[in-house]
Amino acid sequence: MNQMEQQIIALAGLFQAMASVDQIARHGQCDTQIMETALKSLFVSDPNTALDVFENLHNLKQGLEQVCTLLGKQKPDKQLNPVRYALAIIHLENKLRKHPDMLNTIAQRIEKAELQVRHFGYLHENVLEGVAAIYLDTISTFKVRVQVSGEPGHLKIALNAARIRSLLFAGIRAATLWRQVGGHRWHLIFKRSALAKQAEQLLNQLILH
Repeated sequence: MNQMEQQIIALAGLFQAMASVDQIARHGQCDTQIMETALKSLFVSDPNTALDVFENLHNLKQGLEQVCTLLGKQKPDKQLNPVRYALAIIHLENKLRKHPDMLNTIAQRIEKAELQVRHFGYLHENVLEGVAAIYLDTISTFKVRVQVSGEPGHLKIALNAARIRSLLFAGIRAATLWRQVGGHRWHLIFKRSALAKQAEQLLNQLILH
């Protein structure tokens, strides 16, 4: 797997999580398989490749499609929120890596959350609330925050808020991965067509298999 393929996988994980944030905020729900893929990624600490974080390409199908759409020549207006969230997450991840104490706190609390996962499963309310609390107590304390917009009725539901924070946290994980495999924010501007083409090739692999 070459470097650009790994970058695409990280971006697909990020865009997929951010699209799910938008779906929950606007419609009150999202795909449970995508939610589980996002949650699982938080507990993969030492992957050999970017794909190890998400298990397989099939789990990133929607994310790969979004990379093609968002980085391609045409961008539907309805996709603007996920892009805005993704850019904010990349910015937050950049701030986070300059705070080693916070990173240590996150690592310790993720270990504790893993015990909950073993007992309840990834999508249990207790796990989602626990993961959301880690995000709230750490990354959410930065002055710059991800401003999620949607239907107030959906956003006021506690479990939806926990789902959204968990997905934002998974976005941080994907953004960390993106940086680790050589991704830079400027790539999203100056290498858009190359990234979109690579995403399309990975999508074609899915279809062929």
